[in-house]
Amino acid sequence: MVGKLTSQTRRHVLVTGPSGAGRTTAIRILEDFGHEAIDNLPLSLLPGLVKGSKPEKPMALGIDPRNRDFSTSGMIETIDELGSALQVLYMDCSADVLIRRFSETRRRHPLAPVERPYAGIQRELELLAPVRELADILVDTSELSPNDLRGELEWWFVSTAKGLLAVSAHSFSYKRGLPKGLDIVLDCRFLKNPHWNDELQELDGRNPRVMEYVKSDRYFDRFICKVMELAGLLLPAYQESGKSYLAIGLGCTGGRHRSVAIAEILAKALEEEGWPVSIRHRELESREKAVPESAAPGNPGFSRKEH
Repeated sequence: MVGKLTSQTRRHVLVTGPSGAGRTTAIRILEDFGHEAIDNLPLSLLPGLVKGSKPEKPMALGIDPRNRDFSTSGMIETIDELGSALQVLYMDCSADVLIRRFSETRRRHPLAPVERPYAGIQRELELLAPVRELADILVDTSELSPNDLRGELEWWFVSTAKGLLAVSAHSFSYKRGLPKGLDIVLDCRFLKNPHWNDELQELDGRNPRVMEYVKSDRYFDRFICKVMELAGLLLPAYQESGKSYLAIGLGCTGGRHRSVAIAEILAKALEEEGWPVSIRHRELESREKAVPESAAPGNPGFSRKEH
């Protein structure tokens, strides 16, 4: 059972993003979490609604370029005007996935009713690009199922309701680029690589044998000590400044061994310090969706972990 949230514990949430990225689904999920949901809200009504009412619970407010009075500049000005009263949740998605979703559902794109969906998708992404840069929370749904999305939003909006700065640790491969929305990035490629050990190559960084191998590197102890020292300085400072979320990226060459192990170790250490922590292993999640569970030797099923 998800605990009921109050206006004292959560800010109002502006939910936006391109059509097909999951905005409506996100609003419904937030409604389940205790928000009052209002979708397709005209932009001109947003300031009065946020400033003029004192609802018993926070609102989840959906706005996108389909609204009759939408403009990029107007939305940016409104977000700036409302400041800390509003939290911006941007539902992101890659263009190719959006095209596939519209193709599968055979829906017309709202910004291209007589054209191919691609034209509307491109227009909408261009309109929303400046808004995306202002987002407090960015959720990329390109590889998320509805259940994955619920878990993601539950972590952001429920697990952090106690008021602590929420930390997320993301492992990734530099070959595929940096995940979106990271605040801090740590390069783990200087550590010795389990990939070149025949006994460890097919395992991943969650496996105790791989983790011990990474820990045996002569630089590991000093590295993790310095990272925790930095976290001890930055996390309280960010929380004091009003920041609600901090995403830390851990990268290595393949995103399966060193970065995964360090993400797990760092998350456990931060959890022991009392911080709410979530872990996301981008490359492992992609691999596990493509490979049957029985074909992944030595690895437990895993997508998101909450402490």
